[in-house]
Amino acid sequence: MCLGIPGRIVAVADEEAMLCVVDVSGVRRTVDVVCVATPGAPLDTLVGRWVLVHVGFAMSVIDEDEAAATLKVLTEIGEAAAEMEALASGSLDPLATPAA
Repeated sequence: MCLGIPGRIVAVADEEAMLCVVDVSGVRRTVDVVCVATPGAPLDTLVGRWVLVHVGFAMSVIDEDEAAATLKVLTEIGEAAAEMEALASGSLDPLATPAA
């Protein structure tokens, strides 16, 4: 099962390509932020925001409390480990480029 997993945007990877680096429990990946970016606003306004990441895309902006609650539930139902493993291996990232 593929779920959206909370991550925090920590950097802009490529403004023109709409890519940011997201940290998901210590795993960093480059994700597409076109779905959550504000038209006309620089992507650095997203740095520090929490998002739900699904198949390499930030699908929605969430607050920190919602992120913590979602991670807690995923851990309790045993899905977090599988999602983290998939994220770390790049299988959920269509760009498959780990961030440094």
